[in-house]
Amino acid sequence: MQRRRRRLEGPEAGVMERRGNSGGVQGRKKRRRRAKVCKNKEEVETQRMTHIAVERNRRKQMNEHLAVLRSLMPESYVQRGDQASIVGGAIEYVKELERLLQSLEAQKFLSLQGGERPPPPTTTTTTATTITATEFSSAPFAQFFAHPQYTWSQIPSKYTSKNKASVADIEVTLIETHANLRILSRKCLRQLSKMVAGFQTLCLTILHLSLTTFDTLILYSISAKVEEGCQLTSADDIASAVHHMIRIIEEEASLC
Repeated sequence: MQRRRRRLEGPEAGVMERRGNSGGVQGRKKRRRRAKVCKNKEEVETQRMTHIAVERNRRKQMNEHLAVLRSLMPESYVQRGDQASIVGGAIEYVKELERLLQSLEAQKFLSLQGGERPPPPTTTTTTATTITATEFSSAPFAQFFAHPQYTWSQIPSKYTSKNKASVADIEVTLIETHANLRILSRKCLRQLSKMVAGFQTLCLTILHLSLTTFDTLILYSISAKVEEGCQLTSADDIASAVHHMIRIIEEEASLC
């Protein structure tokens, strides 16, 4: 049985009609948007020309810098003249200069010692800070470490690990997905091959590796890419994992 709607008459009908009209007006007000400010053609054209001029100046400066960079490198490092080849060649050239500098640093240290080889370094506790300023400045490869996460007997620093005695000087810098590592440790059996395998296990792809040896020491300079799936999210994480790796390698070498 259908109900019949009661037809409103008189004042009651007027009230309901006004309510309906006011609701419709409010609904229209909510849907109303601000009118967009339209820029005239002159402003648009001025902005476009300014952007073109800025971009042209940026490309000009980039080409000038690339030309200077190319002139500073031997031709063997730049096979082609495109931007990627020039930048890639510059990276390789800087790495080669760094390796040469490390080798000269080792020779300088040896000459300052009067031709006598220094005694083999020994692992010290992290609280030892009795190394003098002269010994610190003349320590081999000391200048290559600015803020190491782990320090050994070579470089006293407030960044020294507080948990256990360090087995190597390790400094890691991380920029986005690119990590640069400096590692100074003792030479031991199959150290290099085990470190390369360890880096692969940590999802760190080695892009460049150079090493310099001095007496019982070995200095690694490594550029690595942090791959997807890597659990190491900071420079400290990478330094800790590498330090743990070197500790295991040394323990295995001592057993052999």
